Parts: sequence; structure tokens; C-alpha cells
Amino acid sequence: MTITAVVDAYGAGRLLPGALRLRGVDVVHVRSPFPDTRLAYRPEDFSVDLAHTGDLAATVRALRGLGVTEVVAAAESGVLLADELSAALGVPGNLPELSLARRDKTLMQRAVREAGLAAAEDRTSASPEEVADWVRERGVWPVVLKPVLSAGTDNVFICHDPEEVAAAHAAIMSSEDRYGRPNTVVLAQQFLAGAEHYVNTVSRDGTHRVVEVWRYHKRLVDGHSIYDYEDLLPLDEPGAARVTSYVRAVLDALGIRNGAGHTEVMLTPGGPVLIESGARLGGGQMPELLTRCTGADQVNSLAYAIADPESFLAEADAPYLLKNRLRCVNLISPRAGTVPGEEGWAAVRALPSFAHLVTALPAGSPLGRTIDMATCPGTVYLTADDAATVEEDYRALRALEEDGLYAG
Repeated sequence: MTITAVVDAYGAGRLLPGALRLRGVDVVHVRSPFPDTRLAYRPEDFSVDLAHTGDLAATVRALRGLGVTEVVAAAESGVLLADELSAALGVPGNLPELSLARRDKTLMQRAVREAGLAAAEDRTSASPEEVADWVRERGVWPVVLKPVLSAGTDNVFICHDPEEVAAAHAAIMSSEDRYGRPNTVVLAQQFLAGAEHYVNTVSRDGTHRVVEVWRYHKRLVDGHSIYDYEDLLPLDEPGAARVTSYVRAVLDALGIRNGAGHTEVMLTPGGPVLIESGARLGGGQMPELLTRCTGADQVNSLAYAIADPESFLAEADAPYLLKNRLRCVNLISPRAGTVPGEEGWAAVRALPSFAHLVTALPAGSPLGRTIDMATCPGTVYLTADDAATVEEDYRALRALEEDGLYAG
């Protein structure tokens, strides 16, 4: 019997245990020392829930005693621990010598660059003077400053002058990352202009299956780059083939051989350039909607790769076909307000292409102005046969927000 240890089943990772059990795979849970506890988690899904406290040998003994045959990271916080456990147990995993490059964004860019792939110019330092010198020497604006070990848009700043660089460096150094650890250095990075994409993949024994290709649309709010919406793309969309080919090479460069991958890429005029890659499930998973639109989804594809590797590999090169248009709209509160109750969402649910609503907080909870993913009220999924209907409903949704959707 296949028994899988899922590390940090938070956020999208909470969907993986059910998908594995449907395929006859037993599941145990391992919690890393620093999970993002703000993400949803379902402890009732596990009969075994181990807290890793730093003693690798003890956790390995426990998993070996349970007969674990696979270890998989479900969330970003579990990537390093999953690597350590896979290597110690001798079960399928990712290349251990590149483990840190799958988390540290500086090492990530270096590994990609050393593989001969396009990578962003960068400088990492705890010193604001060193970062300022690098920015001045380059003489190209804007620049991006962010933590090296965080996720999402947490403390990501787009800076247009030396004063903004200094303020962003100070803000990052005085804060903690998404996992409760202090930021000790700051990554300053070349601003990449172009069309931003992300690609969700599932890998088995070094073979990578492309499950979804999305194009991001962002907007600037007070110097913060926030996610506006994402569109699921057909694989024949202009640029999609270049992006997916580049992503496969990035996965190889980062030693991702088994498990899920979420890779963000900027399609610049000169070609694809890596933003960052996560060796775990992408966020905001909606398996039912993805299956309706393409016939598959990342969560169930990962479960398939674990439960039946041979069949997965036989089908890994088959491209998906886009049956319906799908847009994930990240809700944006334009000012302080309140999460609506059921009646307050009625106008949103009435949109012709409305498919699903996910709220980040309970009804009646206070909201601040949205400046990052942590202050995003939730997401709305829109799907239709034609792109025009989706676009019209997206604009109607934004108008509802401006007209007092969160007024309480």
C-alpha cells in the first residue's frame, strides 16, 4: 500500500489528502515548525498528525514506523522539510543538493542562470547602502525589493527612486516573513517588463506534465504590486509554448523531479525570464472548475502521479484543451470596510459567468484597504464559453466594489 506523508496541508494543500484517498492512498500529516497558519487547514482529515520540532531522526523514525512510501510538500512552508524527509527515507523526491535553491530566491536565480537560462539581475544584502549602490550603478528604474524566503506578494515593493528603495529595505528588514521568521536580508531585483504568467505542473521521476498555464494581470496600489486577476490560457495562445518550454527547463535546473510545481515567469520582449518557482501546489486551487475547463487539475494530477506513476508517465505529454474560459478575480477592497454577508454577495452571484466565491474572512469581519494577498478579501471565479462575457462580468464586479460592496 502507498502511504504518503503530506507536509503542511495548508491552503491549497488541504485538498490533497482527499484526492489521495480517492485513489486508495493512505495519508499522514507532518507539520513543519513554521507553517502559514493563516491558510485554511482541516485537521479532521488526518488520523496521524505529526509535529516536526526539529529532530529529523525522530520524525523519520515515526514515518518509517508508519510505512510511509512517499513524502510531498503541499505548501511553501513544507518544501525544505519534505526534501529532508524524502532523502532520509530514501523515497522519491527532489534533488537534495538544490533544496535551498527551491526556497531562497537568490539561490534560485543563481541555479537557473548557471543552467544557461535567462534570469533576473539581482543583489541580496542586509545593508541598505549595498542595495542602494547596486541600484545606482545599474541606473535602471524601477527595481523590485522583496524578502528571499517569503511567498505571494508579501512585502514586495516596486521602487521608482532612491527614497522608495530605502523605505522598502527598511520595511522588509523590520518585518517577519509569512512564516513568522524575521527577514535578515533583502533581495533587490531587476524589474521585468512584459506579460506575467504562471504554470502549474506535476512531475514524476523528472518528467513534467503541464496542467495549467495562466496569465497574470496586476495593478499598483501605493507602491505595492497586487494581483488583479488571472486568465487560464489555451496552449495555442501566443507565447504559451515558449513559456512552457522554459518552465520545464527551470524545473530541471532547480532539481524538481517529483511533486507539484508553481512557476511564475515574465514573458519579456527578449523571451521568458523566471520570477520565482515553488516546489508545491499553486494557491487558489479549484479542482472542479479546472476539470470542467480542461479535464484535469493540479491537485488530482498530483494524487494520480503518486498513486499510479506508470499511468501518469504514459499520459504526461498529452496537452490539455481549453473547453471554457476561466478567470480568477482577486477581490480588492478600495477602502476600509466589512466582509459582506450572504445578501451582500447577491449581486456578485447574479453575474452571468459567476462560478464560485471564496472569502478570506467570515462575514462581518473588518477589512482594510487591499495592498497585498494578505489583505485580499477573497476571490471570485468567472467562467463562460466566450471571453467577452467574462470580461463584461469582471468590469461589473469591479464597479460593485467601488460602489460599496464592502460598505457593511
